[in-house]
Amino acid sequence: MKLQDTESNVSVERKLNTTADQMLESFQELGVSYIFANLGSDHPALIESFARFQAEGRNMPEVIICQHEMVALSAAHGFAQLTGEPQVVVIHVDCGTQNLGGAVHNAAKGRIPVLIFAGTSPSTQEGELTGSRNEYIHWIQDVSDQRGIVREYAKYTNEIRTGRNVKQLLHRAMQLAQSDPKGPAYLIAAREVLEEEVEKVSLDTQRWGPLSPAAIPPQNVEEIAEELIKAENPLIVTSYVGRKRESVSELLKLVERLAIPVLESAPSYLNFPSEHPLHVGYVWNEPGQDEQLAKADLVLVLDSDVPWIPLNNKPAEECKIYYVDVDPLKEKTPLWYIPSQSYFKADTLIVLQQLNAYLNNKQLNKDMIKTRYEKVTQYHQTQRLEWAKLEVPSDEGRITPELLTSCVKEVIDEDTVVMSETITNFSTVNKHLPRVKPGTYFTMGASSLGWNGGAAIGAKLASPDKLIVSLCGDGCFIFSNPTPVHWMSRKYSIPFLTIIYNNEQWNAPKFSALGVHPEGIAKQTDQFWTKFGPSSDLAKVAEAAGGAYALTVVNPNDLKEALQKAVQVVRDGRSAVVDVRITGK
Repeated sequence: MKLQDTESNVSVERKLNTTADQMLESFQELGVSYIFANLGSDHPALIESFARFQAEGRNMPEVIICQHEMVALSAAHGFAQLTGEPQVVVIHVDCGTQNLGGAVHNAAKGRIPVLIFAGTSPSTQEGELTGSRNEYIHWIQDVSDQRGIVREYAKYTNEIRTGRNVKQLLHRAMQLAQSDPKGPAYLIAAREVLEEEVEKVSLDTQRWGPLSPAAIPPQNVEEIAEELIKAENPLIVTSYVGRKRESVSELLKLVERLAIPVLESAPSYLNFPSEHPLHVGYVWNEPGQDEQLAKADLVLVLDSDVPWIPLNNKPAEECKIYYVDVDPLKEKTPLWYIPSQSYFKADTLIVLQQLNAYLNNKQLNKDMIKTRYEKVTQYHQTQRLEWAKLEVPSDEGRITPELLTSCVKEVIDEDTVVMSETITNFSTVNKHLPRVKPGTYFTMGASSLGWNGGAAIGAKLASPDKLIVSLCGDGCFIFSNPTPVHWMSRKYSIPFLTIIYNNEQWNAPKFSALGVHPEGIAKQTDQFWTKFGPSSDLAKVAEAAGGAYALTVVNPNDLKEALQKAVQVVRDGRSAVVDVRITGK
């Protein structure tokens, strides 16, 4: 734009600076690496800014084109799980917001920081401002409460009404998204606002950081530590203490010092080395009482939303329970209660450090600790031997989930990053694919299926030197939008391995029906309306969409060699999908 200098009568050049430009600058200042974008009619200003920044050689996050919004948010989810760093997801008005689907649920319940931006229909229709309505859909997509679509799941929602304070709003959104309990922030703006010409704003980004992690009062540290010391059968239950990798080593220090067994409930991270003798197994939806939980006289719950399911599995009535979590009351869950001695809203890493520091100065009963360590070790070893017996073909000579998982264990190394969405084989993967290194095992931490594909994309972007292996059921593979996932994999050279646990059915609804009606007519007639046979050729979908190496395996004798081949293909730079036909239940 040219402005006339009235005093010197000289034309001077002024650089255009729009709200969209300010947004891109903010993303760069916030340390965002990727913008996962599904662009639409609401984004001309952003598209122009992308092009301008690129043409001028200005720094900006890399734009990753995502052909489906759920894949975009799942990719940001996976990236944040590995790095702790929130990314930006750009989507199209109300329709794109709805197309995020269950990925918003996963980010909210999994406590994933992410900034989601959606445009809105233009707010003018007669050319009053740049960006005014000029397409049919601008009337159809005009809704009264677009933010309401995600309000139940977002930590923060707002509308950008002017570019004059857009940087402040973006920094506030990120500040909230990154403060515990973390979660998605959602912002919207009309086209006219994004096109608005504004003065540049500079912010001191150091003054917009997230909340500092919280500790617990010293007297409570003493209380918990002393109760752990005197307990005969203490137990620690966790689901996601490993989201901070340093917490794993602090947990190890604590439990080895006092010989406390660790039980994982539906783990969404690697919380404790699976092969450690104090690891006593996993609980998920199994309808039985866990032995270690039943005999515990003190349970310390660290970072777990559902440490047990009281209908089938819970501690003894007289057992003392201490609950530590950044959200120990699960304030957004209407029906939730686990009566406990005390609840502490705190960062578990800090609390573990506090406990370990306190114990440094305590005299402990070494004989009692040694005896307990030996008992727990014996329990651990017996448990693992029982699990290993299941790693064989079925009586009919078919591949079992346990056999498949044991073969996966043999073809990957300890640095491989496993992204698991196997649902009814959730416990099977935990038991038969032991992980030892923090940061090498993740699940979605929630319940909306289809996370696996996008999450594997995000994981590979976060750790380009690592082998990424996605484990999923056939239903989860279908829900993951494999066409856009594998198109992205080829376009951006993001190779990963997908192994499908294909039992050709929805086992989860069947299990639910049997849980409520164990001897019902559905069981008697074997009619659950959950079978997928004849199965689609799922691996070929990925081959067609993105040139993935595709293979279907039925014979147990072919399994290990097929997995080895697939691993090598991925290490050579091409995605692979192995569709393994396994037994159902």
